[in-house]
Amino acid sequence: MLVLANMDGFIDSFFHGDFQPTVANPETAALMLLLSFCLGHVVGWVYMWTHTGLSYSRMFVASLVALPVIVSMLMMLMSGNVFIAIGLLAVFAVVRFRNVLKDTRDTAFILWTIVMGMAVGTMRFSTAMMGCAFISVVFLYLRYTNFGTRLKYDVVLSLQLTGDLVVGLQNLKQMLKRHSSRVDLTSERNLTDTGLELSYRLLLRDPTRGHELVSELKGVDGIVDPALYAHNDESEF
Repeated sequence: MLVLANMDGFIDSFFHGDFQPTVANPETAALMLLLSFCLGHVVGWVYMWTHTGLSYSRMFVASLVALPVIVSMLMMLMSGNVFIAIGLLAVFAVVRFRNVLKDTRDTAFILWTIVMGMAVGTMRFSTAMMGCAFISVVFLYLRYTNFGTRLKYDVVLSLQLTGDLVVGLQNLKQMLKRHSSRVDLTSERNLTDTGLELSYRLLLRDPTRGHELVSELKGVDGIVDPALYAHNDESEF
């Protein structure tokens, strides 16, 4: 009985220091993390649906989902304690990165490690463990669901067109439409008065049958050196 009483006292003290006075209980903290995760999804979806630029990154969209969860945990640590807020500024002042972080996901992981260190350093042990577990699940979810992938294009087709360009372009467009659900001309360069170098982005109807498209193109007079290259939509041209 004495052991159980001591265990109950340890558990109460373990959580009491974390969630007073700003967060009432662990359930409220979990709700805050879950809500920030759901709202991050909304931000990510809106970004995906409205993005029209030339550069798109799936990792950036995934980071839009993870960062609200990390920031929510950070605000739980800082809320009501000005010393922790000042300490956070000191941490960022001390940390120096020799290499420039080009991936937004890497930045999210750096922020995550800083928040974990702050949670443990301020003796918010239960917050540190709950936040670490929740954020780990978020990143695993984003990894295994490939969240942010739009699949607008999956291959790049390059070729040269010679001879009668008007007829050749008409035949080429018909073949591409038969094999692809989406076709986008990305570049067109004049080689000679009767020659063009063309590049297309394609979303194939059946990605496993891309070789059939290449074989069909090779059998058409006026089409020279057709080639398909795998293209990840995570980074658009």
